[in-house]
Amino acid sequence: MWLFKKKEYQSDEELLRHYKQSGNKEIFAELFKKHVTVVYGTCLFYLQDKEEAQDATMQLFEKLLLDINKSEIQNFKGWLSFVVRNHCISIIRKNKAQNKNLKSYYEFEYEIPHSDTEEKICSISDDTMLDNMKICLPHLKENQRICIELFYLKDMSYQDIADATNFTLNEIKSYIQNGKRNLKLLLEAGLEKLDASKNKTKKNA
Repeated sequence: MWLFKKKEYQSDEELLRHYKQSGNKEIFAELFKKHVTVVYGTCLFYLQDKEEAQDATMQLFEKLLLDINKSEIQNFKGWLSFVVRNHCISIIRKNKAQNKNLKSYYEFEYEIPHSDTEEKICSISDDTMLDNMKICLPHLKENQRICIELFYLKDMSYQDIADATNFTLNEIKSYIQNGKRNLKLLLEAGLEKLDASKNKTKKNA
């Protein structure tokens, strides 16, 4: 009957608010389930090992339950991305310190992200990035710029790029992933300057 229909929430933030108010782990599980495919995919992307990625995903469920009440979260998707990346990088560093033969391509180009950075990146869509790509490309690191241009503007596959540049496939994946992130940060910074300029013009008018 409709009286017993499960409540449907409009957004991640609404689910999060109801979880914090009620402490009901089923609500948090529903929120995590919405993103679990992306969480696992991100873990696999960084760790390059299915079992390690599965373990990391389960660890993250427990970690998020502990961390979520300690954090002021404006953009759940951005915050989640921050926590997942941070966790994966911690695993990479731990395995590297223990001399484990981890096949992560990210180990030669990684840094611990900040939650506000992740929120900024999530605020820029891929379509916006592609529309404005040529403006920001010159500001990327050379290897990132080359791979981004070949992949997005010349429609080359990873293998084609590897043949043309002598980069490994793992290096190409890393350069494209980090290049996309940096492009979005450049665009976000440009939009902030534009908004500031508009506000200044209004005040002087």
